[in-house]
Order: sequence, then structure tokens, then C-alpha cells
Amino acid sequence: MKFIRALAFASLMLACASSMAASLTINVGGERSLTTDQLLARPDAATIRVPNDVAFHRTMTYRAVPLRALLGITELPAGKELQVTASDGFVTHFSAKLLFGAAKKRAEPWLAIESPNEPWPQAPGGADIGPFYVVWIDPAASGVTSEQWPFKVEAIRIAPTLAARFPQIAVDKTVPADSPVRRGLTVFTAQCMVCHKLNGAGDASVGPDLNLPHNPTEYFQPWVLKSFIRNPKSIRAWADMKMPGFDRNAISDSDLDAVIAYLGYMAKRKK
Repeated sequence: MKFIRALAFASLMLACASSMAASLTINVGGERSLTTDQLLARPDAATIRVPNDVAFHRTMTYRAVPLRALLGITELPAGKELQVTASDGFVTHFSAKLLFGAAKKRAEPWLAIESPNEPWPQAPGGADIGPFYVVWIDPAASGVTSEQWPFKVEAIRIAPTLAARFPQIAVDKTVPADSPVRRGLTVFTAQCMVCHKLNGAGDASVGPDLNLPHNPTEYFQPWVLKSFIRNPKSIRAWADMKMPGFDRNAISDSDLDAVIAYLGYMAKRKK
């Protein structure tokens, strides 16, 4: 009798695990929804090894499918990019050049898939990153940034570029082409707008707007703002703090200076 009860309990748990299988929405010319089981059953699903995984800070092994093959496209329409949305409000974007650049050697994006029967460990800090996670093989080959490794992914779709949708983040044409402000905009959209809005512009909802009502350059001295971005807890810390630190591998010193130059510029352009 005990054996039968144990078997029934195991069957129930297995059924529950199956019912918990997640689904991913993809819209690159027609919306479709794919479950964990469907993704793991794809013939191109493979076990991959990811050195220097951004979420875990070590080598990780995943069952994954190649993202380009999953999308089923070889280019993005002009003025469009790939938008990847996470369930926690994080939103990142992949440009056409990043995804389909013609370089002889380029980074390879994969969609890692968490099986309900083999859950991933929690990331440092206790974060759950499943059920879907975009990881990269050889990210340096295409200049993939730390914020272009989205986890907790729930939807992938083609969208107009941020610049096209949100003119209020733009730099005026009178700003010189070699100005750090322009570089700052590029870095800001890749590394900061995944969590923050600016002048009400953006898709993410993790952090506050960085220009309204006040820009951080208006209440932080430059050295404090740099320290905060590098290590937020060195300036302020609280139990529910979500912002990670950005070391020099994530944002170089020159790019950090450019971001702060852009923020200072936008402090005078509130909209």
C-alpha cells in the first residue's frame, strides 16, 4: 500500500511538473507560442557549454536551441530590431547588425531552456533566471554587452528601433559626431534602457525614469554617480535593491564617462 501511495504521489508530482512547463511567445512575422517541451524536442536542441556566463559568473551547461534558427529569419526589416521581454519588466533589444552581421566570426545566440524536471540553480543573489535565457557563445566577437543576456524571457518580437519610437531620447543634430554625448546615447540604450525609462520613453519597468522628475546628474556629484553605477551598494543599500554594479567589463571607463555626459545633456532636455 505504501508503495502504491508513493507511486501515485510521484506520478502526481510529475504531472504537476509537466503542467508547470512554461511557454514562450515569438512574433517575427506571425505570432506563435512554444512550450518548454516543444522547444526541448526540436531536432536542433543541443547541450552547450557557456564560459563566463553573465548570470552565474562561471561556466554553465544548458540544453538550448540556436536563436537564429528558432526565429526562422535571416534579416530584420529596415528600422527594426529584435525586442526581448522578460517577466520581471526587463526589456532588451538586439540590432540587425548584432544578430545578422556579416562578420566572418560572430557571436552565436542560443535560447537556453530550463526543464521542469531539471531546474537551474539560483544565480548569485538568489535570483531565479528560468524558464528561458538568451546566452551567447563568443560574445566578444560581436560586442555583446552584459545587458544583452536576458533571462526570465517570456516574449521575443520584432519592433521599431528605440530611436524611431522615442524621439525624446535623441541627441540634437547640432551635437558633433565625435561628441561623447552621442556615444553615451548608444551605451545608454543598450545598457540602461533595459531597466529604465528616460523622458517617459522606453519599454522597461524595473527602475525609475532617469530624467523625470530629476536626472541623477542633478543630485549626484560626478564621482558619486560613477561609484554608484560601478557598485550601487557602496553609496546606498536596501533590502529590495535590484540594480547590479557595472564593472569595467560591462562598461568601460570611457563609456561610463559618455553615459554621464549624455545624462547631463538630457538633464536640460526634459520632455
